[in-house]
Amino acid sequence: MIEKQQISGEYIVIKALENGVTIIGLTRGKDTKFHHTEKLDKGEVMVAQFTEHTSAMKIRGRAQISTKHGTTESGI
Repeated sequence: MIEKQQISGEYIVIKALENGVTIIGLTRGKDTKFHHTEKLDKGEVMVAQFTEHTSAMKIRGRAQISTKHGTTESGI
């Protein structure tokens, strides 16, 4: 029987404030690499989670980023 791991990483909410906002997921481990990319247009919202594979996110463009620690803007 395969045991499923529970994912309980932090969530962040990213709201695009302009067209073409790019969100890049970065891997964990010895060598940090890009593993996932998403593009958002103005007004679109993405809910993302840090997992056993994702240790960081890079956001390009103007966006509002909300976490349990507060809200900030990128690209200003």
